[in-house]
Amino acid sequence: MAKTKKTSKASKRSKKRAVARQSKGTVGIVGLGIMGGAFARHLKKAGWRVVGYDLSAARRLAAKDRGITILRNATEVAKQAPVVLTSLPSPKALESVVHEIAGAKLPPITLVELSTFALADKLKAERRMRKAKHTMLDVPVSGTGAQAARGDIVFYASGYKAAIKRLRPMFADFGRAAYDVGAFGNGSKMKYVANLLVAIHNVASAEAMVLGMKAGLPPLAILELVSAGAGQSRIFDLRGPMMVKNDYDVVTASLDVFDKDLKLIGDFVRATRVPTPVFDATRPVYDKAIKSGLGAKDAAAVCAVVEKMARLKRDKTVKAPKTTGLRPQATD
Repeated sequence: MAKTKKTSKASKRSKKRAVARQSKGTVGIVGLGIMGGAFARHLKKAGWRVVGYDLSAARRLAAKDRGITILRNATEVAKQAPVVLTSLPSPKALESVVHEIAGAKLPPITLVELSTFALADKLKAERRMRKAKHTMLDVPVSGTGAQAARGDIVFYASGYKAAIKRLRPMFADFGRAAYDVGAFGNGSKMKYVANLLVAIHNVASAEAMVLGMKAGLPPLAILELVSAGAGQSRIFDLRGPMMVKNDYDVVTASLDVFDKDLKLIGDFVRATRVPTPVFDATRPVYDKAIKSGLGAKDAAAVCAVVEKMARLKRDKTVKAPKTTGLRPQATD
């Protein structure tokens, strides 16, 4: 009998701890792919009750295994969560989700749209949600899938100021920083600007790596010494190791997905009538990568294209060591 009582008390304590961990409220996520799935895991770990939905049965199962409550559709998610995050693959998917939620005649919710789409598509969705008495925020994220897995992403939040302020604690639970960039749509504009630099840095990193290798420098030495000097960038640090290994199968952002972003940036550039000669010069490299069948590979695979252009042949049998062993020397 005593043992039963002890077991019962332990069970109650365990339940209390579980309730305490889930004390922050309920948040919904529609779209549980690389990014959305990572967001769900971080929020769950931070103490939120996370409910979600995805068209993919495999993604639903993976999220369920992580403790996410899976519901039947986007409407069911919006019924249970006053805040719904959307991380979706296409404008058509966004239109479908917004149409479904807006037509369900639910109490007001806040929809936080985290994807990177054309501004016109987001504005259309915002008008539909506002007409249905809901609030929609445009909050693209800056960061790759690998960064999302670490919680190392940045939010460009735009829209209703009070809603952004209210959601800051939630953003802190699955990202590094959240910035209020003003009126709805400014988030997307900021994302295009940031992605323009990412597009340039990807190809610039490949150029530097191939130049060094063609000149006879060891790939790993190039990585370490560029990262230690003035030429360092977050993109070089992220994608340089893949270029060293000549392995682009661990995808942080695929070339196919990035190709979509390049088109969005190009449209934005033309609409604003700003010359972008360096960005324009990167486009043929990405096009060659896609035509070469590298679309499913990480964006770092532009290095393979530049290698081919430089007629560089690597010894595929050589594996990259973990470190060069180089150490900085003291200066006089």
